Amino acid sequence: MPAATADSVVPELGPSLGRLVVPRRLQQPWVPLDDVREGLASDVIRLAGEARRAAATSGAAAAVSFLASGRWREAWERAVRRAGGRVAGGLDAEIERAGRRVRMPTRAWRRRLLTGPERRAVAVRLALGGQPFAAALAALDGAGEALQATEGAQTDPLRDWQDALRLAARRLEAAWLALEAAALDERQRWAPEIGAIAAWRPSLWPVLIWWLPLAATLLWFGLVLGGYLPAPAWLATRLGF
Repeated sequence: MPAATADSVVPELGPSLGRLVVPRRLQQPWVPLDDVREGLASDVIRLAGEARRAAATSGAAAAVSFLASGRWREAWERAVRRAGGRVAGGLDAEIERAGRRVRMPTRAWRRRLLTGPERRAVAVRLALGGQPFAAALAALDGAGEALQATEGAQTDPLRDWQDALRLAARRLEAAWLALEAAALDERQRWAPEIGAIAAWRPSLWPVLIWWLPLAATLLWFGLVLGGYLPAPAWLATRLGF
């Protein structure tokens, strides 16, 4: 297939990626995720470029492997891991800030930081919106197999594969938007924990245990010196009473 027709084999995916490429939102996410979003979009666009080069040299069927579901899935899972780490790190930072603000002992607020299983659970919840995307990838694989079976010589399998590519890109956009919404949900999920830390106050028992006996001793000593109370023999001898 001549190089000039490679673009007609692999469609431009940018428009189908939509807000994954050009976000339209009223406010920024509470943790910075734009670099993760841009990395995911760049991965897909790079794969499309590799597929076009393969189509230019070896035909339409050769482009299928470069845009197979495994490549898409790797890019998505990498983005989910990065986003999950970013969200978990943001939650840890809020826990630390809340603890330091109320002067909670370092050991106490550190015990409230996210554990390994909690971090993995965050990533799992962020990925839940990717289920329609997974279904689209299954359809993409089916269309790719049909195209390879005809060696790219028939129009209908090629068109079906192109439609499946665009659908996968749209579902990836939806999966990312769901991930951003889930990231906001995580902050709300952990708000009670962070609020409890912010409401923490030091216990008064150490003050009572240590300072009340000392205060009572000082008061008694003052009354003795003032002549209001009799001094014990050992103190009277020392003070010359």
